[in-house]
Amino acid sequence: MVVFQLAADPVLGILYAGRTMQLLTMIIFSAFVYVMIRRARAGLPVPAIRKIPGLEAVDEAIGRATEMGRPVHFAPGIGGITNADTFAAWAFLGHIAKLCARYDTRLINTNRDYLVHTINEELIRQSYLEAGRPDSYNPDDVRYLTGSQFGYAAGVLGMMQRERPAANILIGYFFAESMLFAEGGANIGAIQIAGTTNTVQLPFFLAACDYTLLGEEIYAGGAYLSKEPNLIGTVVGQDWGRILTFVVMVIGCALANLAAAQGTAFKNYLLTK
Repeated sequence: MVVFQLAADPVLGILYAGRTMQLLTMIIFSAFVYVMIRRARAGLPVPAIRKIPGLEAVDEAIGRATEMGRPVHFAPGIGGITNADTFAAWAFLGHIAKLCARYDTRLINTNRDYLVHTINEELIRQSYLEAGRPDSYNPDDVRYLTGSQFGYAAGVLGMMQRERPAANILIGYFFAESMLFAEGGANIGAIQIAGTTNTVQLPFFLAACDYTLLGEEIYAGGAYLSKEPNLIGTVVGQDWGRILTFVVMVIGCALANLAAAQGTAFKNYLLTK
């Protein structure tokens, strides 16, 4: 017989038994993020974000494509507009589009989600405008292929064989198409930079790409490249929250071991009496 136990009524309508620490943690993390965002917006000093090796390779890859006279390809994965990886991809795309506009290098962006495609069109157009090269923007190079996952993968692979991009940049949320993209870029000799938080796909990027951003490094990288105060404050605030969590864990482990040692010593003392 299955017995269902009803949860106790929450205190003040929000506090359930055993969930108080989770609420406290959320409040502390939110406070860190809020303070850091306010400081970044006000231009006050905030801890610097460490530059990741893969970020330096972005400029090198675009420079190589410029020297070879071949295009740069950027794919934001198959995540939608509600996916955090897509937001990180937009930060990378804005930086890449400005560099391509400045160097007069062709940028090809392929998309699976039609809403992401629409935002990418405006983002790239604005980046070209900010770089002072609005006439160099080509809307035909911002392409919506299909909503089908493997139809999208086939379209990207076909584009690689026809256009032969010298740089293949894959930042976003990827699934089974990750290996297809990375292998296709390797076959045409493109320098490849990839990053995703999908840990199942990271081994494929590590095996086939020149540089790989691991997990949340794409968030830090997006903040570093875009210099956007909201992104910088969020990344720094979360890191401070992690540091606090680590310190609390160390102190908690130390106190637990100390209490256990004292309990054992007291028990041995009683046994000797």
